[in-house]
Amino acid sequence: MTMAPVRIVGRTKKHNLGSLQLRHVDSNQIILIPTPTNDPNDPLNWSGRYRWYIAILVSAAIFFCNFLAAGPTVVMTQITADFFGAPPENANFVADISKASYFFTTTALMQGMGALLWMPLIVKYGRRPVYVSSFVLYTICAAWAGGSRSYGSELASRIIMGVAAGAAEVLAPLTISDIFFLHERGTVMAIYTCALSAGASGGIIISGLISIKNDWRVIYWVATALIGACTILVIFTFPETIYLRDESSTASADIVIPEKRSYISSLRICSGTYTQESVFKLFIRPVILLILPPVFWATLVMSGTIGFLVAITSNFAVAFEETYDFQPWQSGLCFLAALIGAFIGIFVGGHFGDWVADIQTQRNGGVREPEMRLPVILVSVITAPLALVLYGVGISYRLHWICPTVGLALINFSIVQATNISLVYTIDCYRPVAGEITVTQMGFKSAVGFLLSFYTNPWVQKSGYLNAYGAMAGISAALLIPSLLFFFWGKAIRNASWHWGPIRRFVHWDDDREVGE
Repeated sequence: MTMAPVRIVGRTKKHNLGSLQLRHVDSNQIILIPTPTNDPNDPLNWSGRYRWYIAILVSAAIFFCNFLAAGPTVVMTQITADFFGAPPENANFVADISKASYFFTTTALMQGMGALLWMPLIVKYGRRPVYVSSFVLYTICAAWAGGSRSYGSELASRIIMGVAAGAAEVLAPLTISDIFFLHERGTVMAIYTCALSAGASGGIIISGLISIKNDWRVIYWVATALIGACTILVIFTFPETIYLRDESSTASADIVIPEKRSYISSLRICSGTYTQESVFKLFIRPVILLILPPVFWATLVMSGTIGFLVAITSNFAVAFEETYDFQPWQSGLCFLAALIGAFIGIFVGGHFGDWVADIQTQRNGGVREPEMRLPVILVSVITAPLALVLYGVGISYRLHWICPTVGLALINFSIVQATNISLVYTIDCYRPVAGEITVTQMGFKSAVGFLLSFYTNPWVQKSGYLNAYGAMAGISAALLIPSLLFFFWGKAIRNASWHWGPIRRFVHWDDDREVGE
């Protein structure tokens, strides 16, 4: 018989906002946080291989979602010609390209808005029902978009696709936080942020290669097969990962250890309600969280770094064609550099960040503060502006194509490295509301990306590549440098801001949201 989630009531826990004893004072051994229970259904007791399988699966899912979100942009002219007609018969072809771009800009916007809509359901009713429903919906929309023959139908499919993809963006960080210990999360989260960035780059590369001898619709058929495979794996191998735990559950001898759920029972779509918080509070919290300085800064970091990549992808095909006379597939292959940069970012933003934080933890008597991983972000203070300068200078002065291509590598490196550190930092600070934290950043990122996708081309036409991307470089540095402020004074800032009026009313969470951290 499937057991519904049971909350073991214990004492009310004081909010520590990420300040935790991570290493034993005497032995210096790592303390497992959260503390695993004796329950075999506790995700922290699952085998390491199974937990890594889930992490890879959710990362692959977000990769394939972004694959289709950005990949077809490399064949924008073909898509425009299919729906509006090709020149010289179509005298308004250039203007129609802007209309066709709505297929992708609206998807990007709805990814953020979709995350906001899915979040209350994810927190209240669990991860699995949203995983299953959103991925089934995404697969349907991918096939729909590939088969659409009218502009309105294609646009509708892409809008709903964005809503479905929004669930994947926010579910992955939550799932990783559910099944990995605090000291493991940096590296695993870096793989997720790499997949988030590499999805767009990989999609552009593969879409470009597909377009050499195939119609652009084949891109959608390939994506449908890949996403459909992920959906099948989610349905049959992905259990509920949320687990209600309390400090008293590991200390009491009176706790009855339940039996391990059977495989069939783990496939149950809905398994109960996981919080008594109202849907309204769950919906409004991501907006109010922006008042908290650490969240606001981390949101700007994600919005800026990913937003500037959106700026590049919105006109790279035109830029490389005009400057280097590249075909779409050749322009797409330049994004191999972006993939390399993203993979390097996994180490520098993940394992290296954990290592730096661990050294400071040992020097601090075993106490971990969320700010201890922030010094590593200084690498991106250099690489992010440099990336945008190389891209702008390379295109503007028609330097060798390797110059803007190195820029693509560095901007993707910076996205994985800086975004992972800033996102994990805020999750460490406010772990019980990790989902709402992620929605705040993803939603704002999508809005910024939506605006940049519209205004990059006019900005470049008015100011030129050199000035436009030079300005972006300055902005990116300005967004990343405040990491020093939070490294030195972040603890005082988060403790003081925690008592602000709107934060007390809308952000403070109920006891049933506690996760043992």
